[in-house]
Amino acid sequence: MFADSAKIFIRSGKGGDGHVSFRRELFVAAGGPDGGDGGKGGDVIFEVDGNLNTLTDYRFVKKYIAEEGETGGKKNCHGKNGADLILKVPEGTVIKETESGKVIADMSHGNRREVILKGGRGGKGNQHYATATMQVPKYAQPGQKAKELNVTLELKVIADVGLVGYPNVGKSTFLSRVTNAKPKIANYHFTTLNPNLGVVDLENGDGFVIADIPGLIEGASQGIGLGHEFLKHIERTKVIIHMVDAAGVEGRDPIADIETINSELKAYNEELADKPQVIAANKLDILYGEEEEKAVGVLKDAFEPQGIKVFPISAVSGKGVRELLFHVKELLDSLPSEPVVFEKEFDLNAIDFGNEPYTVVKEEEHLFVVEGPRIERMLGYTNLDSEKGFEFFQHFLKDSGILDELEALEIEEGDTVKMYGLQFDYYK
Repeated sequence: MFADSAKIFIRSGKGGDGHVSFRRELFVAAGGPDGGDGGKGGDVIFEVDGNLNTLTDYRFVKKYIAEEGETGGKKNCHGKNGADLILKVPEGTVIKETESGKVIADMSHGNRREVILKGGRGGKGNQHYATATMQVPKYAQPGQKAKELNVTLELKVIADVGLVGYPNVGKSTFLSRVTNAKPKIANYHFTTLNPNLGVVDLENGDGFVIADIPGLIEGASQGIGLGHEFLKHIERTKVIIHMVDAAGVEGRDPIADIETINSELKAYNEELADKPQVIAANKLDILYGEEEEKAVGVLKDAFEPQGIKVFPISAVSGKGVRELLFHVKELLDSLPSEPVVFEKEFDLNAIDFGNEPYTVVKEEEHLFVVEGPRIERMLGYTNLDSEKGFEFFQHFLKDSGILDELEALEIEEGDTVKMYGLQFDYYK
C-alpha cells in the first residue's frame, strides 16, 4: 500500500539526574562530594533512506520515544547517555508540526539528516556545588526534561514535471512511452492509485523527471475522488503537462476539463495555478482531417492567447510527443535551477523563557520599563537586526503577555518602552 502521509508522536530522552554522594574510604579523611553527572537524553533524528519510497511503517507505529540518560553514580561516575532514536524516511518527506501545520524540516535535496528534538541535558552531580562555605552539598541538578511533539509526515515526490488530467485520458500510456516507468494501464477510471515517476531521456543526453499524478476530478481539493490525496505531489514540480482527451471519447468537453482541474489546483494551493503549463491534446489518432484540426483549433483558440501552448499528440502512436517533450525542456531551462524546497517555519530551537520571571512597570510619564531574567535571556538569544529575529521578538512580546500588561498600565501610542539596552516607541 502506498502511504504518503502519517501522523506520529515523538519525544526526546530526558536527561539523567545528577547524583548526591560523598567519598567514604578507609584512611581517607573528610572525603568530599563525589556525585557524578547524569547522562544526556537521546535525540530524535530523521534520516533519509534511499531504499524507502513510502511512509507505510509510520501508519502502524504512532509513538517514538528516545532513550533517557542514566542517573550519575558514586565516585564521580557519569551516567550513560541515552541512545539517539533515528527515524528513516524516503527522500522528499516534509515534517510538519501537526497543530499549526508549519514546516519543521524538508528531507530533500541534500538534507539527509536532521535532529528534530534534542535530548535533555544531564544534571550536574553534587561535586560541582562544593564551595569554601558549602563543603557538604546535599543537592544535585535534575536532568533537563524531554521535549515532545506531534508531527505530520508528508511525502511530496521530487519531479520536474507534473502530469495531470482527468482519469482515463492516457497519462499512464504517455508515461510508459516517454520514460522508463511501467505504470499499470487499463481502460477504466482510477487505474493509477499512486504517483508514478519516470525519467525522460532526450536526444542530447539531457532530460527531466516526470510524475503522473493520479486522477484529479472536480472537487478533488475538497476530498472527492483520489486526486486530493496526491495534490501535494504537484507542489515540487516546476512545469505542469495538462493532458486531455481532445477527441472527446467519453463525451466530455476538454476545455471544461482543463478549467475544472485548474480550479482544483488553485483551490488547493494558489501557487500551483501560477506554474507554467503545457496542454497535451491526446487521442487524436482516432480523428482524421478536418475533425482533428477542429478539435486542436478549439483548444488553441481557448488557451494559447493565455500563453499556454497546445500540442496535438497520440500517446499510443507517439505522434507529436517529441515536440511536446522538447518544449517542456525549454520551459524548464528558462526557469530558475534551484529545486523546490519547503522553508522552515516552525522554530524548534526557540529558547523556552516561560519559567523565568519578569516585571513591567511604569517608571514615569510615557516611559515603561520591562526587566527580568526572561527578558534578558530572550534578548541574548535574538538577533533583532534580522527580519526573522525581529518577528520572533514581536511574537514573544505578544505570547508572553507583556503587551497585555503594558496596555493594562494604560500605555499610549508613541510612549517609550525600555528593555535593558533597547528602547522603542509603542505602536499598536
